[in-house]
Amino acid sequence: MYFIVSNTIKSVVEFGTTGILVDIECNITNGLPAIVIVGFANKAVDEAKERVRSAFSSCKLELPRKRITINLAPADLPKDSTSFDLAIAASILLASQQIKESSLSEAVVIGELGLNGSVRAVRGAIGKALTARDLGYKTIYLPKANFSQAMLVPGMTVIPITNLRDLYLDLTSAVPLKKYTSGSAEKQIREPAKYSDFCDVVGQYRAKRALEIAAAGGHNVLLSGPPGTGKSMLAKALPSILPDLSAEEILEVTQLHSLNTRQYDQIITTRPFRAPHHSSSLVSIVGGGQYPRPGEISMSHNGILFMDELPEFSKTTLEALRQPLEDREIVVARARDSLTFPANFMLVATANPCPCGYYGTTKTCVCMPQQIIKYQHKLSGPILDRIDLYVDVDEVKHAKLLGKVTAEPSADIRKRIIASRKIQNSRYKDSTKTNAKLSNKEIKLYAKLSEPAKALLDQAAEKLGISARSYIRIVKIALTIADLDGSENIDTKHLSEALQYRKPAKVSI
Repeated sequence: MYFIVSNTIKSVVEFGTTGILVDIECNITNGLPAIVIVGFANKAVDEAKERVRSAFSSCKLELPRKRITINLAPADLPKDSTSFDLAIAASILLASQQIKESSLSEAVVIGELGLNGSVRAVRGAIGKALTARDLGYKTIYLPKANFSQAMLVPGMTVIPITNLRDLYLDLTSAVPLKKYTSGSAEKQIREPAKYSDFCDVVGQYRAKRALEIAAAGGHNVLLSGPPGTGKSMLAKALPSILPDLSAEEILEVTQLHSLNTRQYDQIITTRPFRAPHHSSSLVSIVGGGQYPRPGEISMSHNGILFMDELPEFSKTTLEALRQPLEDREIVVARARDSLTFPANFMLVATANPCPCGYYGTTKTCVCMPQQIIKYQHKLSGPILDRIDLYVDVDEVKHAKLLGKVTAEPSADIRKRIIASRKIQNSRYKDSTKTNAKLSNKEIKLYAKLSEPAKALLDQAAEKLGISARSYIRIVKIALTIADLDGSENIDTKHLSEALQYRKPAKVSI
């Protein structure tokens, strides 16, 4: 991303979802023909000199047969993006006076060059466009493959290009390129969702009710029960009852996915559903790496993070969930960088009661008592305290599996979810805020408990030994149940149902 000021092209180097200005300077002097890139550039940036040299030749542009020095300042910040290619080429054209400085005085240029001069899609185009807009630049030249993403960022003039010569002809006013005014993500074609339907799950009415409450308020859920009872099927059906992404959410989700997936030129219009395997590494879950990128918890932002067999994940990974579950963001601190990625996700997890899965069921459990205790203690108290809803998924009678479907379809449940979300949006004057995101101060402001409900909650908290965090979370769940019921106040029935979903005590063997 690049801006020309005097004899310098301005760029933005990204750090997570933010960025800072970088000056791209070009100096052409007498000497042996060469292109030298300095300024803490990694190999991908340094190789740009070969791509630029070949692109100039393919597009029949004059590359000065002199010593060309490209400086990326400030030089103590690492640069690792191939999106500098087009800006480096533009800086050479500017320094050799093939184009005028005024042509790019208020514009941004991003793109990776191919050897034939073609301009390829780059990673993180939305983040670059957002940073440029925030810095006051309204025009952006970018690869045609990133055009649809840039159109999500309002307030920009977007100019798609296919090769280096297109940029040259436009900057010399020989053949002006067509300009587009960016619009809203609401105009994007939304892909039809392909999820399981709640009516496909036989029975499990209590679990379905818990997932409906979770979807309405954005709460975290833990489904516990023996193998084969439909826990995973229920979790995979949850996206079918969630409302569509808003324009702002589409922008956020697409930006994150463009940073960490190979389809970084696509627009994400459906809510993310990420299901990492329990053998996944810590870095893949929370994010990081040599050049930090978002992990699964950020890739599930505004969607669902499904962790099947939660106790099988490593203890380090589970404990790393503490901060994002509480703060709705993750801070990835490394020796080189410290980046913050959003992580506003719904955690949906499943667990068996023991290693074999049949403790407390009609089938015989083959686990030793110490194995059961050790398995259940894999989930620490602080992690369990951050889960809002706990549901036991019971065994289903075989005779009902092939019977006539009488369960409520997802479409009907989704209508209630949307109605509840509208109540919350109106209450908080925020189209993305749900009950699960409320702070303690906001709970006191918005949660109106009746006197009997308050007395019931205080009594239950004292008898059950509920922590202060769990106390607040119960109120949030009761508020969501009241919203589903269309009630302005939290009554005893709402609070009683919320208390049913608190975590059970550890079993004693």
